[in-house]
Amino acid sequence: MTPDHPIFARWPAEHPDRLQLFGAPTPNGVKVSIMLEECGLPYEAHRVDIMANESHDPAFLALNPNGKIPAIYDPDGPGGKPLALFESGAILLYLADKTDRFLPEDPGRRYEAIQWLMWQMGGAGPIFGQLGFFHKFAGKDYEDKRPRDRYAAESARLLEVLDGRLDGRTWIMGEDYSIADISLIGWIRNLIGFYDAAAIVGFDRFHHVQAWLERGLARPAVQRGLVVCAT
Repeated sequence: MTPDHPIFARWPAEHPDRLQLFGAPTPNGVKVSIMLEECGLPYEAHRVDIMANESHDPAFLALNPNGKIPAIYDPDGPGGKPLALFESGAILLYLADKTDRFLPEDPGRRYEAIQWLMWQMGGAGPIFGQLGFFHKFAGKDYEDKRPRDRYAAESARLLEVLDGRLDGRTWIMGEDYSIADISLIGWIRNLIGFYDAAAIVGFDRFHHVQAWLERGLARPAVQRGLVVCAT
């Protein structure tokens, strides 16, 4: 039976009993696909073509009025009731609680992991994205390079913070891989890859971040999650 939500008029569910993911292979989008692959939850993925403005289709806006990917629809939400949810950080927290995975049980360590998730959401993601705009996309043609340089400097500062955190640690929370790591892998991969910004931020000097990224990208679930909504 098709779930009773407008999103399915535009993106029908072949497996309505499964969690439904609406996304694209962006740094924010892959957070959720990686998490779903890591958790092993049955789900169905729907590609939302953001370049064709599909995230502003009325059906998608009924799921996420902010018009951004990713978003999910879980037919088996809290109390067995359907749950529609947007914002990648909120979805990571929800999936961690749903599966009891990738978020420490100890209350203190739980909030420590959440603080790093918020650090990514409020700092690394937006700043790296702005650097991408001014370094690679339309902003690269601006004669005034002060915006680019400002975001490059702040990106480097954030990488320095992360590098310090990872000194002596395998993952952001130590030996425990968590949603803090999942939230950042796609962003740092994008920064030095798609945005071609490794040189401008001096990425070579952040040895702990480099090693952490290599470990993250070596995970099979990460490799699968990066391409879930690519086609």
